[in-house]
Amino acid sequence: METNVRTPMQIFSLPQQLVVPLFQRPYVWEQEEQRAPLWSDIRRLTDLRLRDPYSTATHFLGAVVVQAHEGQLGTMQSSNIIDGQQRLTTLQVVMDATAAVLESVGLDSLAGQLQSLTHNQATFVPAGESSLKIRHTNRDHAAFDEVMDADPPVDHSALKHATSRITRAHEYFTDEITTWLGETDEADRAVRANALVAVLTSGLQLVAINLTAAENSQEIFETLNARGTPLTAADLIKNSVFQRLALERADTHRAYAEHWPFDTKFWETEVSVGRYRVSRGSLFLNQWLVSRLGEEIGPQQTFTRFKAYVEHDAVQTMTDLLPTIKEQADLYQAWTVAADEKDRQLSVVEMSVYRMRASDLELLKPLRIWLHAPGRQLPQAVVDGVVAAAESWIMRRMFLRLTTSDLGRVVAELIRVHGDAPAVELVERVRGHLSRINVTSSYWPGDEEIRAAFAEEAVYRRFKVARLRLFLEAVENEYRRGTNQPQVSRRGYPIEHVLPQSWQENWPVNGLDAELDRAAHVHRLGNLTLLTTSLNSKVSNSAWSHKREALRDHDTLLLNSRLLSQSADQEWTERLIDARSTQLIETLLAVWPVPEGHTGEVVDPRDKTQEWVEVKHLVAAGLLEPGTRLTPRQGSWASRDAVVGADGLLDVDGKLFGSPSAAGHHVKGSVTNGWTFWRMPDGRRLIDVRAVFQGEKPSEIRWAAALPRVEWTEEDLAQYASEAQPLTLRLLDHVALERPDELLTGADFAALGLAPEQFAGFTGAMARKVYNDYERSNPPIEFVDSDGRWHYRMPRDTAEAWRSVRMLGTTSRSSSTA
Repeated sequence: METNVRTPMQIFSLPQQLVVPLFQRPYVWEQEEQRAPLWSDIRRLTDLRLRDPYSTATHFLGAVVVQAHEGQLGTMQSSNIIDGQQRLTTLQVVMDATAAVLESVGLDSLAGQLQSLTHNQATFVPAGESSLKIRHTNRDHAAFDEVMDADPPVDHSALKHATSRITRAHEYFTDEITTWLGETDEADRAVRANALVAVLTSGLQLVAINLTAAENSQEIFETLNARGTPLTAADLIKNSVFQRLALERADTHRAYAEHWPFDTKFWETEVSVGRYRVSRGSLFLNQWLVSRLGEEIGPQQTFTRFKAYVEHDAVQTMTDLLPTIKEQADLYQAWTVAADEKDRQLSVVEMSVYRMRASDLELLKPLRIWLHAPGRQLPQAVVDGVVAAAESWIMRRMFLRLTTSDLGRVVAELIRVHGDAPAVELVERVRGHLSRINVTSSYWPGDEEIRAAFAEEAVYRRFKVARLRLFLEAVENEYRRGTNQPQVSRRGYPIEHVLPQSWQENWPVNGLDAELDRAAHVHRLGNLTLLTTSLNSKVSNSAWSHKREALRDHDTLLLNSRLLSQSADQEWTERLIDARSTQLIETLLAVWPVPEGHTGEVVDPRDKTQEWVEVKHLVAAGLLEPGTRLTPRQGSWASRDAVVGADGLLDVDGKLFGSPSAAGHHVKGSVTNGWTFWRMPDGRRLIDVRAVFQGEKPSEIRWAAALPRVEWTEEDLAQYASEAQPLTLRLLDHVALERPDELLTGADFAALGLAPEQFAGFTGAMARKVYNDYERSNPPIEFVDSDGRWHYRMPRDTAEAWRSVRMLGTTSRSSSTA
């Protein structure tokens, strides 16, 4: 076994074939988790070399293991890739995409340097064989060969395997590199391209472990991938920090005692960042780096970027830098602890921490850290103004359920662009920056768009309970601010439907149209309020005359006293719900305002799709003609058509349905995903038409990814429980009661008498049922990525709702604590 640090040039320069064996898993790298962070690192390193041509900075990519085949006279060297095929495949794709872009702009010499690392020279390749240096033997073979051998400029959409991950990776890097090169003059483009090629060939590093044909590759693979406890980013940074302090001859024991706070329970606690679980210390260090550099940094890049920052960007010694980190970490901890206090009167910054956490977002923490940098000493009014503007930007996007994937980049950009702004100008500069964004991925929505979206929105079905609660808390606080009352307590008050969800018995109306209208109003904003304690189901579902008296017991909340005043002696009707919705929407717009005159116009409105698309949207877009007859997929049910109305309603047997799934349920007799249930006259499914509306490419294998994330309500879970098998119920009961919001382990499987593979089978079946029957992407037990491995976890809100549905009481952990 031979181990060396190698660059891509050293790994790929010789004529060879690196074979991905059939037993290796297929290519799985995704854009958000792996490809985008890799491109960010490549771009950062290239930009650094453009600023400093003498820089020798490098970026470490990890380890690869290859095992040589027995040599045969007269043939190229051939090796199996034992570990690291995802990295090596991606490197090849990046280099080929770069070469294609460079060739298309006339930089043939630079393109040739990269092509020599991805393709063997023809003189070394036997007749009829591929010249590619990496050879896939699994299902990625055809897609990889097709895109790597495509003539530039590559039309990815025209390729036979356009939907494969490898082709999408090639397309992603092609687009990013094309954008990065930009519309510059020829000389500048050549300089930028030369720096990029230098980074790709010599600026990246891997540990290459080369095995002989006789060595036991499986034993080495298992050792490298042993299931030990992985080091966190904070662990790696700690090691680097104290090694550096030792080199500076600092007192390391004193530095650890006084200036290293991250070895405490608070900082070692794991928190969620998207699909990742990371220690709070690692997350803080990532966000602190963003606040310093004005760069978006993925969780997996925290250590490498910290090391690069210390070596190339920082102007302080570690002895001077560590106390600064400690000072800001203490402030960060103080915000977090304050936001946890249920009855504390929170400052603007502390309230923002609470609201972002309730929204499962970490986006604004780098901005807060930046605003409180030691020595900056901004007036509190300036800090509050910047935080309020950024919070409004995020909350308004949340109202419309717009993507947050590009917002981290914008936050980093705010820090980078306005780092030197005078205090008196900073608030207006930030507001102006956000106001000028005119693309769907990151714009600041205006009032009219939110009014239109919220007026008839079934908000209770569209938002997590925690997010919806913070909306109502914000309204309550705004009412209280007007009367100089303290903030409402943040005790997880229950959300009550004034018109109950089960309204049919005590709130009847006459006629189908009236029933449909009433059902459409149940989950609207104007029908929701907060209570200090829950009503029992009998009172909650009782007639208005009785329920109104129950609500008077909660009129300490201004939400309820105003509701009762608004209804006076009237019945609670759809008209009052609409009027109250309007009032609450206007209050929310006042809590999170935009600059005067801001409308939130975008230049790419066709791309601004909602997560929740309805048939009426397809009709309005001209993709579905009124009168179209939809037929159900084949099954044991009778084939009955659904006729599309001009208003987007579906007519089946003379009954009108507001969604494809409701119409499908009528025909099938059970829950179904209507988007895949109904077929167009030309054979397409409704989901294919929806994909066109959303700007996606219809595909049989990608439909589940297009489904929205929809939080589980008790009503949904009750339906799911009624259809579940006993073992599935036992599984969900155990997790909800014993392990809510925790990563499941082998002990959990054993407690249920299941082997890990059996558990995987149950959760896989659960996911398929949810995709097909419940039109959402998240099963009750979700898959989450923690430290590069997939785990199972039931979110806390889901667990709470499941315990309520199944009448399981509190968790055993809560009971023991009590």
